[in-house]
Amino acid sequence: MTASLLDLRDIRKTYPSDGKTLTILDGVSLKLEAEETVALTGESGSGKSTLLHLTGGLDQPDAGQVRLNGQDIGMLDDAGRALMRRDRIGLIFQQFNLVPSLTIAANIALQARLAGRHDATFCAELAARLGLSEMLSRYPEQLSGGQQQRVAIARALAHRPALILADEPTGNLDEETGDAVLTLLLELVAETGAGLLMVTHSRRLAGRLSRHANLSRGRLEGN
Repeated sequence: MTASLLDLRDIRKTYPSDGKTLTILDGVSLKLEAEETVALTGESGSGKSTLLHLTGGLDQPDAGQVRLNGQDIGMLDDAGRALMRRDRIGLIFQQFNLVPSLTIAANIALQARLAGRHDATFCAELAARLGLSEMLSRYPEQLSGGQQQRVAIARALAHRPALILADEPTGNLDEETGDAVLTLLLELVAETGAGLLMVTHSRRLAGRLSRHANLSRGRLEGN
């Protein structure tokens, strides 16, 4: 039987807080298949970003397994998880995390070059579809927050990853622009055959994805 693209099994995560142990995730399980899109909602502090970071190997759970194409990423060392992110995952952060010393063109191509899958034609297509073609020679500080968010989306897709992890990818955009960018993101995810796990505070946007799961009190509802 073919393994799911992403398989989260009984994920648990706690943090110390004021001398006590605060449970953030309490047995979260979720599967995501290739070309499937899942919206993750929940109140502020419910653990949405924590779950995304665990999924991307940026942090490790206290218990449970994160499997990508059947591989338990908890069995990898730091270098192995970094290679996994480089080659197989596209990350879209709320803070963009663009490299200030690189042009927009270089930022878009960065991960694809590191992964050895740079395709200049595809990068140019991404830039055009995200309205960035006239900005490729500029630097991040010369762009608005919304424009930087579109650069971050292009960078995350440029190496054609198997899995896209997006943390509020339209959070810095007005509603109309955010809707347009999400439409493009969903189109590009479908065209590249990736799976998408997207954190959003908007149930309206969540309704545009193929499935919706809600985090509440450390547990997942509706997955």
